[in-house]
Amino acid sequence: MKNLLKLEELFMFALTIFLFSKLDFVWWWYPALLFTPDLSMLGYLISPQIGAATYNFIHVKALGISIFVLGIILANQPVQLAGLILFGHSSMDRILGYGLKYPDAFKHTHLGMIGEV
Repeated sequence: MKNLLKLEELFMFALTIFLFSKLDFVWWWYPALLFTPDLSMLGYLISPQIGAATYNFIHVKALGISIFVLGIILANQPVQLAGLILFGHSSMDRILGYGLKYPDAFKHTHLGMIGEV
């Protein structure tokens, strides 16, 4: 089951790359921005609870989808790009085993403990 879920996330990640290719940006913007959602981890400098809240807010896929759709409605490609980056990054994280965080510790995610098989 775990591999099937990772495969599904891989397809979602690939979808963001495909949709990005339909935007008017040079190719390097996607990889250059792909890790910017991890700035949400800065909340962990305050506390695990704040860190989990900021991380989860940015990594919930509905946020990326909503921003992408808003960009379509507004015909605004930078907003579409932001949505694709958020969604694609979240899929990439889940492929690698980084899920949404519980407030007790960074390693405690909805996918299990990071680093444990």
